[in-house]
Amino acid sequence: MTKSEKISASFRDPSGFLFSRNGVLYRQVNRAYSSDYARLMDSGLYAKLTKLGLLIPHAESDQAPAESESAFKVIQPERAPFISYPYEWSFSQLKDAALATLSIQKHAMKFEMSLKDASAYNIQFVHGKATLIDTLSFEIYKESEPWIAYKQFCQHFLAPLALMSVRDVRLSQLLRVYIDGIPLDLASKLLPAKTKFNFGLLTHIHIHASAQKRYSDKAVAPRKGGMSKQALTGLIESLESTIKKLTWKPAGTEWGDYYENTNYVDSAFEHKKQLVKELAAEKKPNLVWDLGGNTGVFSREAASSGAFTVSFDIDPAAVEQNYRTVKTKKEQNILPLVLDLTNPSPALGWDNTERDSFGARGPADMALALAVIHHLAISNNVPLTQLADFFAARCKWLVIEFVPKSDSQVKKLLASREDIFPNYTRAGFESAFTERFNIRKSESVRDSERILYLMERK
Repeated sequence: MTKSEKISASFRDPSGFLFSRNGVLYRQVNRAYSSDYARLMDSGLYAKLTKLGLLIPHAESDQAPAESESAFKVIQPERAPFISYPYEWSFSQLKDAALATLSIQKHAMKFEMSLKDASAYNIQFVHGKATLIDTLSFEIYKESEPWIAYKQFCQHFLAPLALMSVRDVRLSQLLRVYIDGIPLDLASKLLPAKTKFNFGLLTHIHIHASAQKRYSDKAVAPRKGGMSKQALTGLIESLESTIKKLTWKPAGTEWGDYYENTNYVDSAFEHKKQLVKELAAEKKPNLVWDLGGNTGVFSREAASSGAFTVSFDIDPAAVEQNYRTVKTKKEQNILPLVLDLTNPSPALGWDNTERDSFGARGPADMALALAVIHHLAISNNVPLTQLADFFAARCKWLVIEFVPKSDSQVKKLLASREDIFPNYTRAGFESAFTERFNIRKSESVRDSERILYLMERK
């Protein structure tokens, strides 16, 4: 007997939902969406968007639906290699996701369709590009009706991008609090007064927020004459122009120039890259998590084995630089994301099941923990035994670097605090980690005091 499991994040849309059966992902299309689905497929819009890499492709399936009484069709979408969320994206990732959404809307209008929602959660990075993964986001265009997704687009994309650009890039983390997008009245208050001289921000955030407040408890009569397609096109182009002008330069942060300020000599750096590449090639993982990936130097060594590599780092400047490299090199198997290992993404949304926690999206086949253990153990006082438990829950193979107290980077961490870490030694490290792992290899990084280990979870 086959078992179907409805995906917890897929419950808001009456048009259909995702479900998993025997580990395969499917999407049920409900009868209520049959006309819109037929237009999407028959009009040429689906073919156009999938060719451009803007929409996830799918195949129609003969699988039985999960809820037969409401079903029209079952489709099998291509599976995104890793699900990420807007509060984990760099500035340029969120910007590209916004521009992809607007591009999809412009294409849809040419085929007499429109996006009925503009949720950032409907975008994932597939083959290195921002891609819509919700096939049921389209509806047949209705003449003179306004864009129903306008408010959602402004809250999910424009407001956070504006705050990141002109206030502080770390304000993207407001998206963890406001899962349905940053409220426009809050964005308007947080943005500096000078943004009211920016026509796009004035129109789509400040005036938009005021209008929401003014009409929040009133029934609004339909606009006389409605919104023509020309006016709707003008709205989309105005949003596009506003977003394209928003910029952020990654500079002046702790880790963005880490490799230029490290104590590595070139020979040690190259040897470490070689070791990571060899270990990834030997174990041939499908999914690698680089936990503390910085700008992605070692992520790329792991990815060279063919693994899809998620490159996490706490610093938004490092992640921004990493993503820009992905775009420049047209890399398809590296995904840079912002993540604080000491406060990783939690389960969010309805019943804490709508958005998966960081840990629930694993485990990975292999994790890299390079030049990170001392920050967790010394800067954040995490006991080595708890670190071993943390990594064991998230990977089968662990490539981890031990950085001793004699290393200049550890000396910096201890310079302004008392050394209360008697167990932070190579022996103490190995003792803690062998509770959860078998040490398969260890090798000194050339011309340094650091040790690189390959461990296998017990």
